[in-house]
Amino acid sequence: MKDVDFFSRVFGVGGDITKADADAANVMLSTRDALEGMSAAFKILTDAMPQMVWSTLADGYHDYYNARWYEFTGVPAGSTDGDGWNGLFHPDDQAHARELWGDALASGEPYEINYRLRHHSGEYRWTLGRALPMRNREGEIVRWIGTCTDIHEAKMIAQENEILSRELSHRIKNIFAVINGLIGMAARQNPEQRPMASELQDRIAALGRAHEFARPHSEKSRPEAFASTLKGLLTQILGAYPALGEGRLTILGDDPDIDDRSATPIALVFHELATNSAKYGALSAAEGCVTITIREIGDQVELGWVESKGPVVVGEPTQTGFGTRLVQLAIGQQLAGQIERHWLREGLTVNMRVSANRLRKVKDAPV
Repeated sequence: MKDVDFFSRVFGVGGDITKADADAANVMLSTRDALEGMSAAFKILTDAMPQMVWSTLADGYHDYYNARWYEFTGVPAGSTDGDGWNGLFHPDDQAHARELWGDALASGEPYEINYRLRHHSGEYRWTLGRALPMRNREGEIVRWIGTCTDIHEAKMIAQENEILSRELSHRIKNIFAVINGLIGMAARQNPEQRPMASELQDRIAALGRAHEFARPHSEKSRPEAFASTLKGLLTQILGAYPALGEGRLTILGDDPDIDDRSATPIALVFHELATNSAKYGALSAAEGCVTITIREIGDQVELGWVESKGPVVVGEPTQTGFGTRLVQLAIGQQLAGQIERHWLREGLTVNMRVSANRLRKVKDAPV
C-alpha cells in the first residue's frame, strides 16, 4: 500500500481504520518528524562550524553546502551543486581533484586532498579537503560527508620555513667546506700532519652527508633515493665505497626511522668502520665483503658489522686510536647503547645495541 493511501485512511479519507493502523501511522509521523528535526539540527550544526561542510549522494552528486562554503566562495546558493564545485578549484588542481574524488567513490576509501580554492576575493587559498562515507547496515554507501578547511596561512609558513631551511643548510655546507679547506691549508704547511688531516677531512665530509640527509625536508627537497630511515642513511654514507655498488657491501634487515639527533653519531660510527675496513680489513681486498644487519627488538635496535674474505686477522690491535674512541663515545653516550668488537681470524665482527628512542623522536615522549 502506498504511503499516500495509508495516510488517507488514517485521516478519514478512505474509511474506517484499525487501532493497529493508527499506531503505525503515529510511528511513521514520529519518524518523519524526527528525521526533519535531525535534518534541521544537522544544518544548524554545520552552519555553526568554522569549516566548510558539504554532502553528496552515494554517487558523488553534491547536494548540500553549509553557510561557510558560500561565505568563503561568494557564489550563489546552489550554483556548485552536482559537479560545479570543481570549477572553483585552481586550474592546475582540477584534474587531480577529480581523479582523487573518483578513486574514493570507486573504492569507498576516505577522500583527502590539498588544493587551492577560489576565495570570494578572487584569491586562490590552500585548502584541506576531506570526506568519509556513510554506510547502511548492509555496508552500502548511502552518502558522503565532507569538510574543507582553510590552511593557507599554515601552507605559507611551511613554504617560508622551507626557504629558510634551504638557506641554513647551504650555509652549514659552506662551513663544512671552509673547515675542510682550512685543514687542507694547514696540512700543506705541515706535511707531517697530512695523514691525520686527511682522516679529519673524511670525517667532516661524512658529517656533511649526514647533515644533508637529516636536515628538514619538504616533499620536493627530500632526496628521492632514500627516505629518513637507517638504511637510507647508511646507503648515503657508504655510497662512496665501490663495494656497495658491487654487492660486496650489503645492508640487511629492518629499516627503522631516524631523526637528526641520531644521524650524526651513526654517520660517524659507520664512516669509521668503513674507513678502517678499506685500509686494513675486508674492503681492502678485491673479494672482501661486509654485511651490515639491522634488527629491531622491543625498545632496542641491534646493529651488526661482519667482515669476511679479507686479510687474515692476527688479533686485536694493541693500541686504541682516536676513531675507536669516537665510535665508543657515539654508541655509548649519544645513542645510549653498547658495542662489542670480536677480532676473528676471518674478519672483524662488531655488535652494537642502541636505544630505539635515541634513533627517532617518539610520539608523546617528554621533550
